[in-house]
Amino acid sequence: MIEEVEALLDDIGFDPETSALTHRQAQVLALRERDVSQAEIAAELGTSRANVSSIEASARENLAKAKETVAFAEALRAPVRVRVPAGTDLYDVPQMVYEACDEAGVKVDHTAPDLMKVVSDAAGNAVSGRQVAKPLIVGVTSEGMVRVRRQE
Repeated sequence: MIEEVEALLDDIGFDPETSALTHRQAQVLALRERDVSQAEIAAELGTSRANVSSIEASARENLAKAKETVAFAEALRAPVRVRVPAGTDLYDVPQMVYEACDEAGVKVDHTAPDLMKVVSDAAGNAVSGRQVAKPLIVGVTSEGMVRVRRQE
């Protein structure tokens, strides 16, 4: 099992020197993504299930931080940023984005329904039904990629 994971990490170019994950975290996540139980991983690695649980939790937290960092960097570069206040109807968001993109000369490759889905999916619980429950910032890169961030 470990040999297969090591081969996978090698194949995908995992480098703990440049990754947000440690080597052990990468191993545990690779095994968990293959539906290997924490108990089985613990036995394979010669540690406790509680330790594997802790390693997995830290790995997922590191991944979340890395994703947030990338989203932040993309938001900084995005020429279009639309603030969507709480209480906004999700159906009004595409028009807000299209108008801002027109002003900036940026093309968005999403129809209104697709854009609503992108925003809703990326916002998670910040969107409830058709209502924006928590303020959002919708950024659009010069390539037309849409990025959604919760405004805290």
